[in-house]
Amino acid sequence: MADGRIRFLPSRLRFLCQNVFAFYCLFIGYRFYLFFVWATENGHYTPRPPSVEAFLPIGALLSLKQFILTHRYDPIHPAGLTIFIAVLVVSFLFRKGFCGWICPIGFASELLNTMGRHAAQLFGHGTPRHGLLRTPAWLEYPLLLLKYLLLGFFCYLILWKMDLAALEQFSRSPYSLTADGRMLLFFFHPSRLTLIVILCLLGLSLVFRNFWCRYLCPYGALLGLPAMVSPLQVARDKTTCIDCKKCEDICPSSLPITAKTLLRSPECIGCLECVSHCPRKDCLTLASPFAKKLPPLALPAGLLTVFLTIWLAAEVTGHWHSAIPDDTLRHYYQTIK
Repeated sequence: MADGRIRFLPSRLRFLCQNVFAFYCLFIGYRFYLFFVWATENGHYTPRPPSVEAFLPIGALLSLKQFILTHRYDPIHPAGLTIFIAVLVVSFLFRKGFCGWICPIGFASELLNTMGRHAAQLFGHGTPRHGLLRTPAWLEYPLLLLKYLLLGFFCYLILWKMDLAALEQFSRSPYSLTADGRMLLFFFHPSRLTLIVILCLLGLSLVFRNFWCRYLCPYGALLGLPAMVSPLQVARDKTTCIDCKKCEDICPSSLPITAKTLLRSPECIGCLECVSHCPRKDCLTLASPFAKKLPPLALPAGLLTVFLTIWLAAEVTGHWHSAIPDDTLRHYYQTIK
């Protein structure tokens, strides 16, 4: 019994970690809403929370290119750049651990997937692995390519087409200064088309496992690139494997784990659900070039340590809070209401 509790500990810890970050994002969203009300409607003053810049990954990619070219840290959205760098570092060291342990969108997608799986069992359709509907094999790889095409589109515009002058002009534009406020308005006052798209994505996520994360998220596609050369992988001992496929049933990315001896796929989010649910001891383990078997908790412990250390370093060195005073931002925010 004790061994079972230990075996499922990574899965339970992941769920707790996802909840903590999800509630933190809700708290930050609420704080930013109060700031936005103050900036546009003269409400009670609430400081702008820098963490809201985590939801501006395209702007962070612009800032990263500018930082590489000039060695100057973005003074306008420094928290966004810091979080972006932290996520890239985490993805290299700990696979797509950001997706599996931190990302609130990924967490919401998995909750929808769980609802879909319960519905599948209730109505007697589909399988635990695929939910209500299963993506046809001939369509799986074309769908997986979609997010890489979206990533390629953004990289073409930002990394290829925009020169340094264009980057600096955009970063100081009123649109860039108020990007977070515009994002808030986008969700507070969505168009009919936006509502239709969101409802379609929610519906697809209910019937197809993690539809957004697996097929459409360009951020996840980007993080999959450094994850491919990550020193950590899930290793399978084929001599002890009984081919029960419980690992594949629980895998959020529906990966063919039992066909591999070392899981290097860019789709692996480092969630360790396969390791937690494998009934055979030491059949699925966390491995690296330096150790054939690592404790599963080494991944979340390292991931959170690196992520929070980079945040702390940014705080200490003055690369977290924007150099633009809130009173100045207030002037720009009033132009978008």
